[in-house]
Amino acid sequence: MQHITHHVDLCVVGGGLAGMATAIAAARHGVKVALMQDRPVLGGNVSSEIRMWICGAHGSNNRETGLIEELELENRYRNPLRNFSIWDSILYEKVRYEPNITLLLNCSCNSAEMDGSQIASIRGWQTTSETWHTVEAGLFADCSGDSILAPLTGAAYRVGREARSEFGEDIEPEQADRKTMGMSCLIQARETNRPQVFIAPPWANVYETCDDLPYRGHDILTTNFWWIELGGEQDAIHDTEAIRDELLKVAFGVWDHIKNHGDHGADNWTLEWVGFLPGKRESRRYEGDVIMTQNDVRAEGRFEDLVAYGGWTMDDHHPGGIAWMGEPTIFHPAPSPFGIPYRALYSRNVSNLFCAGRNISVTHAAMSATRVMATCATVGQAVGTAASIAVRERVLPREVYTHHIEELQQTLMDDDCYLPWHKRRTSALTRRAMLSASAGDPEPLRNGLDRPIAGADNGWTAPLGAWAEYRFDVPTRVTGLRFTFDSELNRPEKNTPANLPLDIPVVTPPAMLVRAFRIETLTEAGEWRQTAHVRQNYQRLVRLPCDVTTRAVRFVPEATWGAADVHVFAWDVEATQ
Repeated sequence: MQHITHHVDLCVVGGGLAGMATAIAAARHGVKVALMQDRPVLGGNVSSEIRMWICGAHGSNNRETGLIEELELENRYRNPLRNFSIWDSILYEKVRYEPNITLLLNCSCNSAEMDGSQIASIRGWQTTSETWHTVEAGLFADCSGDSILAPLTGAAYRVGREARSEFGEDIEPEQADRKTMGMSCLIQARETNRPQVFIAPPWANVYETCDDLPYRGHDILTTNFWWIELGGEQDAIHDTEAIRDELLKVAFGVWDHIKNHGDHGADNWTLEWVGFLPGKRESRRYEGDVIMTQNDVRAEGRFEDLVAYGGWTMDDHHPGGIAWMGEPTIFHPAPSPFGIPYRALYSRNVSNLFCAGRNISVTHAAMSATRVMATCATVGQAVGTAASIAVRERVLPREVYTHHIEELQQTLMDDDCYLPWHKRRTSALTRRAMLSASAGDPEPLRNGLDRPIAGADNGWTAPLGAWAEYRFDVPTRVTGLRFTFDSELNRPEKNTPANLPLDIPVVTPPAMLVRAFRIETLTEAGEWRQTAHVRQNYQRLVRLPCDVTTRAVRFVPEATWGAADVHVFAWDVEATQ
């Protein structure tokens, strides 16, 4: 057997969206990262192995941006039919080819060494290469969902539902228990141009009529079969294999019902895929310096150390899953957005351990709203960015809160993470320059609000070919440009299709997104010279390095992905100090 030791600044365990965002954010801010993932693909519940939808905050213009938007826009550009293998490759690429990240796939973390209250190293077994990987790091982030580092390190954690009285949460049971939301094995169907036969395996469940599936809508075109769910009344970790076996009986039985018991319009449909890896909703949750509760969610989470946000309803699945014949979930009201505090993103007693994903420091009730994947990704980006500050300043996670929280918030917003009730600080050069445009009002380009908020558009609208200009009192060296384009935050499509009709719609980059633009600068002779030309942009956040000394800079949008006018939320000019 081989044994390889890695020495890094930050070790991330778990390669779902939260772990990916943690690793990428830290690496892009200069941190040396190792990411240990126990599966052959990245993405966790959104990967081809499980195929859940990316869900997040409800409401107009509340879509999560930052790294999660970068991933989704990359997918729209390169994967018009939203093929899962291409999606897997995009997630893989974003980590594998990110400088500063060592990616360890098929590697399961199973031990940890402590140095007092800190983790010194972890060890994982890589099945495919018969290799032990030891990762030594100053900081660790558990993004594994099941919080594997908690039992390995003695970090404080919780499982199940709190008693109603502990935090005054009226949606919790009278007595605490270890029940959780269950896990699901999804199915996916494809439409063909001729009738298809399905013969159920003899071990599949039988659902003779729709009365056997009460409250479980099973229209092929609209559902992703999330309600094929079990396990909340068992051990959400140690019983996973047994639960999977029962879920497969349900999954094949549901498809048998759709095909062979009643008319469901499925004659030409065939079973394309069945998930053999359950997607989990809940297991262990860390205890941080703050445990966020139902009441914090309902009060909008206006924490001083807000570094991420949610906006999903408190969506509390019944622990019985499909064995429960009543409504499978209760949607308890929650505001959108609501803030998530930094102090819920690290362990209260293991001093160098962050957490990100569904395992953060929240009660069961609050977790029912914070667990969805777009929210988990924004939490991961916050943790990775915090880790970069901790590495640079040689401090622990708690000290980032006490000494660097405003810097963390501003860095996140500069990386296009929306933080409700906060304004991004634009560059000093942007603030002091004279801003004008050939059409429309350009002032929103530097107001620090990069989306419509509370009825204010916060964007510059103009015809293609119009220009916006920053002019300076004296010749000024400009070293970078930052843009936030309109990626249509209210677009309705899911990241991946639930089922595959013959006429499956093709997706493209959002029509309003700026596709082509040029940058012009004013020469000493008073002439405009083209200094940059971007022809095929498909991202919302665009950073353009440059190095030019000039009295004026112009931004000229030339094309969108279909819209007649251009709509831009931010344009900053930057000068290296």
